[in-house]
This record gives sequence, structure tokens and C-alpha cells, in this order.
Amino acid sequence: MKNQPIFHYQKEIDRLRDRFQFDFVSLALVQSAEDRFVLTWQYASGNLNERYKRIVLHSGKGIAGIVFKTGKPMLIPNVTTDLNARDLFNYPIIVAERLKSLGAVPLWEGKRVIGVLLAGYRAENRLDAASFEHFQQELGSEFGAFCVKEGVHP
Repeated sequence: MKNQPIFHYQKEIDRLRDRFQFDFVSLALVQSAEDRFVLTWQYASGNLNERYKRIVLHSGKGIAGIVFKTGKPMLIPNVTTDLNARDLFNYPIIVAERLKSLGAVPLWEGKRVIGVLLAGYRAENRLDAASFEHFQQELGSEFGAFCVKEGVHP
């Protein structure tokens, strides 16, 4: 991560949850090479329990893994209609937190995704394309030591 003053990720995701009235906000970070670059949810706000801490995702798996692999934001306005119920085991954060409407954005360091910021609701159709776009715009160009857009450096 680039050399920056201390950034309090827990306080920031608490602030985002409050500001946008999300039910849940979480930050997943890529772990070191020794841990085979898996993603784990490191910070959470509005969580129902501590299960998010035990979720380990590989590139392309789960919400964080898909956003990590593609480098593109992901929006699921309605889990019930947008995902097959038989596939929910592939999305453990949705199950653990009972999310019904959510979006996730990649967090960049240079040309690599190293984190994923997820925000969601426990009610269907609460996050639509317009509100997700607004959320991304309000994030700005950086989130702590990370860039919100690839190659954008403050």
C-alpha cells in the first residue's frame, strides 16, 4: 500500500453504512502470497454475526472473488431473482449476512485489485443501478490507501 497517514477502515465503513443507510458494509482484502492470494473479509459494519471472518475466497469465487478477478463493480439488485437459489453456496457473504440487494467495487493499488468494498441491504431491490452509481461517485477516487478506479492516483 502506498505511504499514507493512518486510515481507520472500520470507522470509514461505519460512516458509509450510516451515510447511505446500508444494512451491511464490508471490506475484503487480498492476503499475502504465502496465503495464495486468497481474499478475506477484514472489516464489517452492521454484521449479524462473526461468520464473515471465516469466509475465504479464491479469485473468481464469491462476490469479492468475482470483483477481484474482473476488476469491475458488481451489482445484484435482487438476490432472489438475480441468483439461482442452488448457487447461493457460492456467495457465502450473502448467506451469512442475509443480504438481498448489494453491490461491490474493486479497490486498486496501481494496476492490481487488492481489495473489495461491499455494501448491501437485507431487503430486495434497495440498491438499484442509479443508487449504486451514486454510491461509487460519492466514494471519490480513493478509499484509504486504495484507488477506487484503476490507474487513478490522487
